[in-house]
Amino acid sequence: MRQRTIVCPLIENEGSYLLCKMADNRGVFPGQWALSGGGMEPGETMEQALRREMAEELGEKLTITTITPWTFRDDVRIKTYADGRQEEIYMIYLIFECVAANREIVLNEEFQDHAWVKPQDLAKYDLNVATRATLTQKGLL
Repeated sequence: MRQRTIVCPLIENEGSYLLCKMADNRGVFPGQWALSGGGMEPGETMEQALRREMAEELGEKLTITTITPWTFRDDVRIKTYADGRQEEIYMIYLIFECVAANREIVLNEEFQDHAWVKPQDLAKYDLNVATRATLTQKGLL
C-alpha cells in the first residue's frame, strides 16, 4: 500500500470557510464537498507544498495572509483516478489554519464547484468523512 502525506488548508475569510466540491469522476471522495489540498512532492517543505496545492487547485488570485499548522490525522482511503483506476492509499493529513484576504477562486479540474460557508451552514453540505472529521475537531460541526 502506497503512503501519501497530504497538506490540507482550512481556509477562512470573514467568518466563512472554503469548501470545494470534488469532481464526480475522480479523487478519494468523488462528488462530495471537501477542503482543498493534496500530496507533498519530494523536496518540498510543508508550507511549499501547501502553497503549491492552493495555487494549483484554487488559482493564483487567492491571497493567503496567515498559515498556522493546526493538527494531523491518518487513515486509509480508496482513490479513484480520472481513467477509472482505483488505489488504496495510507494517507497522513497535515492540516493548517489559513486566513484569506479575498475570495478570488479559479478551480482546476479536480473540483466542480466551491462555496464560502458560515459555520452554522456547514452541516447542510454533503461533506466527505475526512472534512467532516476536521470540521468536527475544530468545533465547527
